[in-house]
Amino acid sequence: MDAPTFPSDLVQAQTAWYATYRELAHTPATHGTAAHRRRLQELSRFIAAHPYWRSPNGTPAARMALKDLARQQAHS
Repeated sequence: MDAPTFPSDLVQAQTAWYATYRELAHTPATHGTAAHRRRLQELSRFIAAHPYWRSPNGTPAARMALKDLARQQAHS
């Protein structure tokens, strides 16, 4: 099976989600984490509502492939 091709805005959003999550994890609670949490919610809504998921390509396997791709990009 070929690897799915994702829209660039979807990949960017998922990559930003991982980067923001990492920032939140490394921010002490006493330094205000609300902005990071709001950003995660915003990105989560964008990713979940993206039109790509309503296409025939928007399978559960594609969701996992997107997460794997974005995780690699966020950590590089």
